[in-house]
Amino acid sequence: MTKAIRIHAPGGPEALSYDDIDLSAPGEGEVQLRQTAIGLNYIDVYHRTGLYPVPALPAVIGLEAAGVVESIGPGVTELAVGDRVAYANPPLGAYAQARNMPAHRLVRVPDAISDEQAAAIMLQGMTVEYLIRRTYAVKAGDTVLFHAAAGGVGLMACQWLNHLGVTVIGTVGSEAKAELAKANGCHHTILYKSEDIAARVREITDGAGVPVVYDSVGKDTFDASIDSLSPLGLFVTFGSASGPVPPVDPGLLSKKGSLFMTRPTLMTYTAKREDMVKSAEALFDVVQSGAVKIAINQRYALSEAAQAHRDLEARKTTGSTILLP
Repeated sequence: MTKAIRIHAPGGPEALSYDDIDLSAPGEGEVQLRQTAIGLNYIDVYHRTGLYPVPALPAVIGLEAAGVVESIGPGVTELAVGDRVAYANPPLGAYAQARNMPAHRLVRVPDAISDEQAAAIMLQGMTVEYLIRRTYAVKAGDTVLFHAAAGGVGLMACQWLNHLGVTVIGTVGSEAKAELAKANGCHHTILYKSEDIAARVREITDGAGVPVVYDSVGKDTFDASIDSLSPLGLFVTFGSASGPVPPVDPGLLSKKGSLFMTRPTLMTYTAKREDMVKSAEALFDVVQSGAVKIAINQRYALSEAAQAHRDLEARKTTGSTILLP
């Protein structure tokens, strides 16, 4: 028996239930983990509300955690009892004190990175990796627009982009968040509640616009994102914090400068084990080098997951947030 956060039906934060669940021995190709830290991500809200339906109910949600291998199922050769590991991918079930996990979806955590750091960086950091190295491969001298620059993904992206010689324009919701983003490598901040985002981007870039916009906000920033792009620019919509982007007439992309648009997911970019391992290794390297520092600004007990979700949705959080079993 172990404790876990489950949803029995889609809903608000109150739908998160702290339950006793049975945990079987690990099956073929699985290991059993004692989890030490769990990452909180906006995709967890999407699973809770039903925007991204879960396979079956009741369901333990969560996609990211770090822990220690406690036992090994048949056919597992790449891991041993006692290994420190982390993950950021399905199957759902991270919001638990212990769980079984397919061994091939786990990566070993370097000694220089703590369990809390690993749980805080895997999903957000690997998201940054694929966005800036593969969806649009930035290069030194580029200027990019990154929405929600003071969030967990945003702060890591600002640091990593700055490390690569990229000028970062970031949108934020308050002066305090603007200062936080600047302290993490964001060169220009735009207060999205009171400033015209596209006009400010044009001002900063001397009218040229940017070659890529990274947008996890969705509905509220769609128009500004499109209007901030230079001709042949790429609109990367990778989240929907304010709601889904409305249906898009392809003619709009033509009218605004033969633009490109993509809706990538980490799960596609890490579907192959070799891609997942390379992504994690690139992330671990940049963290161990000191170029990207991890700000775990909120910690909650696993039993307080509902409050963590309320704070996340109210945009009260900055940097990374973890749940402690």
